[in-house]
Amino acid sequence: MDPIIEAVALFLGFVSWTMVGITIPNRYWKVSSLDGTVITTSTLYENLWMSCATDSTGVHQCREFPSLLALSGYIQASRALMIAAVVSGTFGVVATLIGMQCSKAGGENYVLKGRIAGTGGVFFLLQGLCTMISVSWYAANITQEFFNPLYPGQKYEIGEALYIGWASAVLAICGGVCLMFSCKLGTEKKTAYSYHPTRETVYSASASRRETQSTYGKNAYV
Repeated sequence: MDPIIEAVALFLGFVSWTMVGITIPNRYWKVSSLDGTVITTSTLYENLWMSCATDSTGVHQCREFPSLLALSGYIQASRALMIAAVVSGTFGVVATLIGMQCSKAGGENYVLKGRIAGTGGVFFLLQGLCTMISVSWYAANITQEFFNPLYPGQKYEIGEALYIGWASAVLAICGGVCLMFSCKLGTEKKTAYSYHPTRETVYSASASRRETQSTYGKNAYV
């Protein structure tokens, strides 16, 4: 595998893994459309863990969600998917570092190192898919509530954290695909040569055998 492709894939995977770590604690997963109105609470925003509000004086107040079981199903699923993305990205970074050709961790067996690097690509791809599903599912619920005229609760818009999550997913998928399709995952191929003796070779071998037998017969009784 080209070391440049390995370095680029590792860079993409590491950046995407870092962006996932930024996305999870970001408070702006969804933001209210009340910003700028002349009321006490000017902005409402939420993430997977808490709900916050900012009044007209700039004072922030946050309240964590009281119960996990009382949350909506998509929030619970998004939490699980984002945690799985962080874990997968961690394994992906470690496996890619070990499987790179310039790394001494895996020894000199480049076939094994290629397989390890390919496994890192699988982890990066899994990280990207988990992040993409989590962020897209969360955004779909925001838009569904926003455009529903019969929805009685507070309507929100897509926050900046979701855009960071989408960018992270794209980078992780690109890095994983580069590693999966560029690494040497198979064993070393050996070219098989078939031997087909010619007629001259057969005659030469027969003549040599007769001469050997004749010599042995002459010297047997000396």
